[in-house]
Amino acid sequence: MLEKFTSAFIPIFFAIDVIGVLPLFLSMTRKLNIEKRRIITRQAAITAFVISFCFIYFGKQVFKVLGITISDFKIGGGILLLIIGIVDLLFSERTERGADQQSDTMGIVPVGMPLIIGPAVLTALLLSVGANGYNITLLALIVNILLVWIVFHFADKIIGVIGEAGAIAVGKVFSLLLMAIGVMLIRVGILDFLSLARGS
Repeated sequence: MLEKFTSAFIPIFFAIDVIGVLPLFLSMTRKLNIEKRRIITRQAAITAFVISFCFIYFGKQVFKVLGITISDFKIGGGILLLIIGIVDLLFSERTERGADQQSDTMGIVPVGMPLIIGPAVLTALLLSVGANGYNITLLALIVNILLVWIVFHFADKIIGVIGEAGAIAVGKVFSLLLMAIGVMLIRVGILDFLSLARGS
């Protein structure tokens, strides 16, 4: 149980990269008071959870209709995670997402989606469902969303401790780990595909 939870939790955690996106969240909300920032934090957490929950339970059915296998998605998802990790590592692409959005909808877009829940997270969720099941994946998602809420809620204090440069550095490390997970998924997907090909 604990091993499966860890297997589900870690890729989602690295994909969300909450410490890495913290400086962007602060820069987007720097002109807002604490109460408004907390409203945006709640709005973002709820948005991220609802989108992820729907994807967990309906994404696989959509793939089934399209004729996509788990091996296909492991390879494709691994490539996606690898590319996202490289982009975040080299270009800090996430620092440019949606900085001009209105504060009334900022919690939904861009903070909830795609800042918290982007392609990398959705990929990690669907792959976790195949490997660990719905319940474990949902539990790992809930814990990760709770961590996001806590970090954003205490954003000023956390940045005060580690500094903006420290938060960016943590994000770069997470990007490296995300790349490694992507390579691992590509490897496993290819091995699964070859195994199925030999069996047929």
